[in-house]
Amino acid sequence: MSGGGVAPGAPGGGRVPGAERLFIGGEWVEPDAGHYDVVNPATEEVVGRAPEASRTQVEAAVGAARDAFEGWSRTTPEERSVILDRAAEVMRRESVRYAELAQAETGATTGTARGMQVGVSVARFKRYARGALEPVETGLPPQVNEGGPMGRAAVIGALAVRRPVGVVTCITSYNNPWANAAGKVAPALATGNTVVVKPAPQDPLSVYRMAEALAEAGVPPGVVNVVTGARPEVGEAAVAADGVDMVSFTGSTAVGQKIAEECGRGMRRQLMELGGKGAALVFDDADLAEAVAGIGTTFSFYSGQICTAPTRVLAQRGIYDRLVEGLAGYAGRLTVGDPREPGTVVGPVISAAHRDRVEAYVELATKEGARLVAGGGRPERERGFYVAPTLFADCGNEMRVVREEIFGPVVVVVPFDDEEEGIALANDSDYGLLDYVWSGDVARAFRVAGRLRAGGVGINTVGRNMEAPFGGFKRSGVGRDVGSYALHAYSELQAVVWAG
Repeated sequence: MSGGGVAPGAPGGGRVPGAERLFIGGEWVEPDAGHYDVVNPATEEVVGRAPEASRTQVEAAVGAARDAFEGWSRTTPEERSVILDRAAEVMRRESVRYAELAQAETGATTGTARGMQVGVSVARFKRYARGALEPVETGLPPQVNEGGPMGRAAVIGALAVRRPVGVVTCITSYNNPWANAAGKVAPALATGNTVVVKPAPQDPLSVYRMAEALAEAGVPPGVVNVVTGARPEVGEAAVAADGVDMVSFTGSTAVGQKIAEECGRGMRRQLMELGGKGAALVFDDADLAEAVAGIGTTFSFYSGQICTAPTRVLAQRGIYDRLVEGLAGYAGRLTVGDPREPGTVVGPVISAAHRDRVEAYVELATKEGARLVAGGGRPERERGFYVAPTLFADCGNEMRVVREEIFGPVVVVVPFDDEEEGIALANDSDYGLLDYVWSGDVARAFRVAGRLRAGGVGINTVGRNMEAPFGGFKRSGVGRDVGSYALHAYSELQAVVWAG
């Protein structure tokens, strides 16, 4: 292992300009397999060069995390809290610089990069600085055991105690490299685990800045490690390496299934936040302006590249035409363009390959018989991977564009007659991450929510409570995190019993 302690971006060492190093065992390490370009999806210019780790280097990162676990897991909650809080302050201090990088590698608008990416990362590290101090012991009711073959009569006391899992591999998605990584790393560290972070290959540079902030905050060597690579072998090694106790993954269901198979062979814990095809049930008595504004976030927020988006609209026939008209008008008013410009609402998707994928679904929808109401073409931009906000109406639940996750600014609308049909259509999906209900009848909205097979339901809102459990039913994932639930997700439960 080479590279010493020179941080990325520092002069010296004969490095390739703009090239990152891996972060292993507290050192910045030259990659064995060279570098690859990270491209700005808005301009198609090279933002920087990410390191391509070898399998040996991934295994070294896991080994470093394993070596550091004993010491880190024995630190006091107060010590871990101070370091996490200090890291949040470094991120806050550098937030403008960090947000500019996040915008360049993800194509996010300025407000999103500052508030929803770096800003949320700061908030999550602050949250889990407090979380490190939450009680880890739960007292259980005592049990009176009569004398017998197991011993004399006694009162048996018991505690359920949260213990750290060990070494956690954190594999993050490309739509939000700051918030997604923070949502894994911060609670994992708060509970005494060590981590190996494998960011998405499209935008890994921000995660190196997170490692930089944690190192400045005083995280001991080996507690946090970052390895990257565009080749599948890097992620595979980060999951399969000896010494990994848990894998936390956010990404597609197809990749999640492969990871789950590997975790099953090694009996490793897993936390999976996978795909979604959020159903938005809009009833005749709904506030249509609110429904349109909520559903319209699919067109703008991360350009639809978000698993929680209400992409599958189920509209009761009494308001169907008006809802379609409202969504079409909303899509038509959105400014598509350079995410650095203040007026831009819709930026690019992450890559040319992903733009091609979204456009293939748009073409497929037309072939399946859906009616194109808005968008459907490529915006007139000289450079960048842009997709126009697109709306399809008169869809059927059997269509692939209704059933499959597109992960772009595309919304499909399906009509329904009554409550029973709406619930049946919503539940007729492989996914079950986050659904939505818009209705003026609050009692009905809660009744419908109780019958939806989804990990979360938004009633008359697309907002989230960041203390509420987050995760999916069916093919949308396994496990729950966010708030105190994340502390449990990154813990093992140990029963401690004694005779009194």
